[in-house]
Amino acid sequence: MRVVTLLPSATEIVYALGVEPVGVSHECDYPPAAREQPSVNRSRVDPEASSSEINEQVAEAEAGEGVYAVDREALAAVDPDVVITQGVCDVCAVDHVLVEDAVRELGLDAEVLTLDIHSLDGLFESIHRVGAAIDRDERATELVANLRERVAAVETTAARASETPSVAVLDWLDPVMVAGHWIPEMVELAGGQYGMAEHGAHSRPREWTEVTEYDPDVLVAAPCGFDIDQTRENLADLTERTGFDDFRAVREERAYVMDGHHYVNRSGPRLVDTLEYLASLCHPDLFDAPPRDAVVELAPLRA
Repeated sequence: MRVVTLLPSATEIVYALGVEPVGVSHECDYPPAAREQPSVNRSRVDPEASSSEINEQVAEAEAGEGVYAVDREALAAVDPDVVITQGVCDVCAVDHVLVEDAVRELGLDAEVLTLDIHSLDGLFESIHRVGAAIDRDERATELVANLRERVAAVETTAARASETPSVAVLDWLDPVMVAGHWIPEMVELAGGQYGMAEHGAHSRPREWTEVTEYDPDVLVAAPCGFDIDQTRENLADLTERTGFDDFRAVREERAYVMDGHHYVNRSGPRLVDTLEYLASLCHPDLFDAPPRDAVVELAPLRA
């Protein structure tokens, strides 16, 4: 089975099911073996730019030819049986329409499987769909059972907490955006309150006053596509805003930076890792601390 995955979360799912893709997206970097596979797309946005510059580049790209392009020569060369893409966000990965057009115009005999994940159940359903498409049904069933067991363990432990802290997860800093999709559900499973977005809602820009008025007990900066180092380089976009130091989360040292690229914006199996990390931030007395390459306290990064 020759599989091409055009978004990092699908790449992680496919590897978890025991299949190595023959082609990936330019962003696919986990597991490390994914970096060795040929890329079959390219981005018109510089991922190393600042938050505001990336935002401007995305707007320009969307007004033009789009954020991503399919490398048709590379796609034809790997000759896939299945191409996995997404319909969640045009900014996050190649849109399924572009992929379907490329497959049709190249005359490839390939199934295009579109994932549209907005919740943990959506993730689990997508794992089953991918498993069926690449002949790994049994492996998919085992993986989903394991992930559900871990989710249930978090929920059971969080239910013992004596408080339910309010939480805000920011998945962009300039402009400020509050994370939606799977994050509201996960925060609540982790024993927190998420008062700035409904379950499954799209992330969208917010007025800074909305965030300051919410004044969360726990604040997490996790910009889309940024690891901890890149977030640190752009941290002033958040910390120099009026009223930042007055946040309850900042005063009580419950403000954090999370690797958004790997753990918040990527709807693959490691979302359950993210759930466990969020549970630790909400209830450090009940859960083990997350690894330092995934989450760090914000205060030392400002020093």
